[in-house]
Amino acid sequence: MAAQHSNDGAPERSASPLGTLTAGTPDGLDLRMPDAKVTERPLTGAPGLPMLALTLLVLLAGAGLLVWGLVEDAGRSTALGITLVVVGPLAVLTGALLAAGLTAVAPGQARVVQLLGRYRGTIRQSGLSWVNPFTSRRRISTRIRNHETETTKVNDADGNPIQMAAVVVWQVEDTAKAVFEVDDFVAFVGIQTETAVRHIANSYPYDAHQEGQLSLRDSADEITRELSAEIASRVASAGVRVIESRITRLAYAPEVAQVMLQRQQAGAVVAARRMIVEGAVGMVELALDRLAERDVVELDEERKAAMVSNLLVVLCGDRGTQPVVNTGSLYQ
Repeated sequence: MAAQHSNDGAPERSASPLGTLTAGTPDGLDLRMPDAKVTERPLTGAPGLPMLALTLLVLLAGAGLLVWGLVEDAGRSTALGITLVVVGPLAVLTGALLAAGLTAVAPGQARVVQLLGRYRGTIRQSGLSWVNPFTSRRRISTRIRNHETETTKVNDADGNPIQMAAVVVWQVEDTAKAVFEVDDFVAFVGIQTETAVRHIANSYPYDAHQEGQLSLRDSADEITRELSAEIASRVASAGVRVIESRITRLAYAPEVAQVMLQRQQAGAVVAARRMIVEGAVGMVELALDRLAERDVVELDEERKAAMVSNLLVVLCGDRGTQPVVNTGSLYQ
């Protein structure tokens, strides 16, 4: 099933028996990612402050009962003393068990809660809450992060070696996918970003060779959108949202940089000369038309050709010209 694009340019997913089919790569190559087996669901624990007060009360009561039992049982074994000595430690253990369920969540963090290996939910509300003390709670940062790739030496679409680096701004959007769909979501984002940068570099030339062609150097906005779309497609299965990506370094490799610089300079010179010639031809046409309109002088074809030649030499020359005054007739 082919992937489709939405109106805003973001890639959409279409269901597939083998997994999720995502689009957005510049050459039309779709990325087939497996469907997520676990997605995030909210979990709200019990209020933390009342449970904290109850925990302290149970711990103090257990300690008091233990001391009372030891005093009551000192020198004589009574049923009350034995009962207090047994109940006191049990109360302390109960308080410790209640304390193990207290969970503090800082702003910009979440806790992924598991019970006996099963995902129970994610606590995103900051503050103190209480959950089942037998659960495991993994801390996940939901803050915005930056990842800058190393300067990578790759070949562009023309086979020229270039150096390219990029930075991606990302954030964990689905904590369940980040924990259960990949081994290490931070490393996963790094590797997929490197892969996307290499793929983008291989898909476009460094310089455009014809009008309207996308290039890495001249089409920064379009290339950035393609890069963001591809990175987003690659890391979506890890529950990560790409906020922005930018190319931070783009240059020819050192071994070809001087040659490519000469080629760029030659292209700039040719473009400048073309512009000068077009302007000179226009000025010559204007001069001839004005002379004919005002009937200043009447020139035959030979004199027109000489005049055009002289004007083009003056207008297109890269050095100053020195005039030669003709003291004879027009044809001498």
